Amino acid sequence: MDQQGFPLQPLAQPGAVTSFYAYEGGAARNAVLAALALQLADGPDAAPVLVIDWDLEAPALHRHFALPADEATAPATMPALAPPPSLVPWPSPASVQPDDDAGEQARPGLLDFFEACRARLQSTAGRGDELAERVIDAAGWQAYIERADGRRPLYLLRAGRFDGSYAERASRLDYPALFDACPGLFRRFAARLAQHFGHVLVAVGAGRSAAVSVCSSLVPDRLVGLFTPAPGSIEGIEGVLRRALDYRCTHEDEQRPLLFYPLACTADGARSDPHARWRRGDARHGLPGYQPRFEVLLRASYGWSRVDLDSWFDENQLALADALSTAGPSGDRRALARHAALLAEWLAPGRFPWQSLPEIRLRAAVAQARRMGAAASGDDIGAPPLAEHLVRLGQLCRRERRRDEARACLDEALVLRERLLGDDHPATRQARGALAALLLESGAVHDARRHYDLLVQACGRKAGPDDPETLAARSQLARALAALGEGERALALHEQVVASCERALGAEHLVTLDCLEDLAHSLVQQREYERARVVYERVLDARRRRQGSAHADTLRCGQRLALLLGETGELGNARRMLESVLRAHERHDGLDAAGTLAAREALAEILAAQGDLAAVRSIQESLARTRERHLGAGHPDTLNMQLRLASTLGQQGEAEAARRLREQVAELRQHLREVEVEVDHAPAHRGARDEAGEVRGAAFAAMRTPGVAATGAWMPSPSAVDGDASRIQHGQAAPRDHAEQGQAADNLGHKLTQLQSLIDSSSPGEARALADSLRTSVLRPSAAHPLRRRGAAMIKQVYLQEGDKDALLSFTQDEVSLLEGALIEAARDNPMAMR
Repeated sequence: MDQQGFPLQPLAQPGAVTSFYAYEGGAARNAVLAALALQLADGPDAAPVLVIDWDLEAPALHRHFALPADEATAPATMPALAPPPSLVPWPSPASVQPDDDAGEQARPGLLDFFEACRARLQSTAGRGDELAERVIDAAGWQAYIERADGRRPLYLLRAGRFDGSYAERASRLDYPALFDACPGLFRRFAARLAQHFGHVLVAVGAGRSAAVSVCSSLVPDRLVGLFTPAPGSIEGIEGVLRRALDYRCTHEDEQRPLLFYPLACTADGARSDPHARWRRGDARHGLPGYQPRFEVLLRASYGWSRVDLDSWFDENQLALADALSTAGPSGDRRALARHAALLAEWLAPGRFPWQSLPEIRLRAAVAQARRMGAAASGDDIGAPPLAEHLVRLGQLCRRERRRDEARACLDEALVLRERLLGDDHPATRQARGALAALLLESGAVHDARRHYDLLVQACGRKAGPDDPETLAARSQLARALAALGEGERALALHEQVVASCERALGAEHLVTLDCLEDLAHSLVQQREYERARVVYERVLDARRRRQGSAHADTLRCGQRLALLLGETGELGNARRMLESVLRAHERHDGLDAAGTLAAREALAEILAAQGDLAAVRSIQESLARTRERHLGAGHPDTLNMQLRLASTLGQQGEAEAARRLREQVAELRQHLREVEVEVDHAPAHRGARDEAGEVRGAAFAAMRTPGVAATGAWMPSPSAVDGDASRIQHGQAAPRDHAEQGQAADNLGHKLTQLQSLIDSSSPGEARALADSLRTSVLRPSAAHPLRRRGAAMIKQVYLQEGDKDALLSFTQDEVSLLEGALIEAARDNPMAMR
């Protein structure tokens, strides 16, 4: 056996191991893996890539990398590796024969390596990972790797030496025996490869077997699951993922993150599903749809509520016809090039599949700009593009309501632009305006006002007092003043701005209309409903003429006017207007768009005021399903909508159904609170963010669950969940000692004192933010009764002062749920007490 070792140099940063699994078979799997390997190995700075054919029962991956004779002897592009003998397409094990052609000897592969490991285990001393390292070194793992491409740093570990005994030897390979003899062997082998290759791509066998378990549970950092419309395909992928995550949760040595990427494969790609019935589902025919199914699976597996696979499946749907055309030396390698390039944008940097492609590209641009800045030795070469990318990323996070991330991006962008360009530069003003708008909608009203003050001053100095930008900034400053409770000053400033807009720009200029709408909004806050109605009607008429009846600005203005009509008792007019707005949103934006959902919820409020409870129930059930599908069962918006639905059920006389729904919500909220406590004490929660400012650390921390070791686990153990089932069901808090309870009471009392000070000092914006943050603590069953009673009264006072009936109703329903839970518990403890 000719085993030529290659001096592989370790990388500065370890690479990643990605397993590719397809429940039905390997043709598409091999094609995707090979195309991705070529993509990752391309480029002058590409790290070495290794592909492994771990499908020992049906080895065929090497056929995608057969080198022509003239490339077989070409010098290696990676100096650390000597060029190996040429690769030839080998037959399948069923027809394998010793290779005598051209006097070329078959190369050994994975099977031969594990046979060598098995032999070394009998003569090597050691325990644990130390034993695994010694065996791997003694077996000479580098000798089994060969060059797979003459132009790229791409290498292959084939399935094995395809001689006459291959099939028999493959059937005798005993994975459980190897694992029992050396539990760390497979894990350390994968880690050793990752030290020398930027990407290790593993082709996993089909079906369910010990080899599949090894390649999904022990080896990878990432798992790509290919599935088709065939029955059982998705179930097979789900089963493999659940077993892998459960194993890592319940075994201390294996508690490592595992990212999962579902990849849809059909005969003709997305064109095979023109009406998206297979992808989205079809309720009329009982089809659930694979996208919502995988979204539910990922939420449950990772404990991350914001799982939206729209962008992922928009870009990653594989055409089997393209995949089957790539095998062999004569295959068309370009057929999957586009698919591989898109797949690499997620897999190469380890992005989550629920991150959108625009976000991934923005994060890549941010990282590239940071590298440029670091390479410039302190110069500001990379700072302007970095600031631009940060602003765009911050605005994207703001649209997705990830406000902490958005603020971090916009804060950094503003600091960069202030330092490089000065306060008055248009780019600096743009960054400050974006940050101020985010702060205003986040409730940080004092900070928003400060930035709007600075923005107005900068615009006045550079653009002039009557410039549209200056007028828009002054209008936003007036909104901040209104939010701070300075109503008279805000209205006076709004009226000044509107007069300036009409004089300088005209009565129907878009900036004038925006400022008028801001004025109407402030009038509503000051309870001047008649004046607000006149202004809204004027703006709505002008927007219909200027922008069209279905424009987003027109629909927003119409919805605000409808809500005002509902507030003043004109329910019929409000209902007709909202129904018109809703139809326009559904027609132009889709059934699940944010604007559509907001209009549907507003319509439900009007219908409730009219007493049409059947219609309200229908809308609330639809909204609850939609929010659960897109946000997850534990998201606050989902839970609040379910509580509103419970209230409607109660009003319809379905008291038992309402009680069960409230119990479900209370149970889920209690479970989430326990998860939050665990996360707060997890090491990963305190610090992990990479240089691109990603949410990876927070997401991995959120994957931790009660009952799992704090060193890292990404899915709850069934025993851990079952152990607390009774306590969670009855709404009880996790047990804490007296010292912890006393400290919690002191913290809550201190925060309630702060809230009272904000109420007394007329700081509604900050009071609202603190009240929202205290809701969970005040209603926690372990909270002392006097503190709970005091806190609930203060929170209701804040909501009443703001006129936020939705928040007040939601909080009151939470109180009712808490009371019901206590009564149920008392009844179980003392059945006679309730008679």
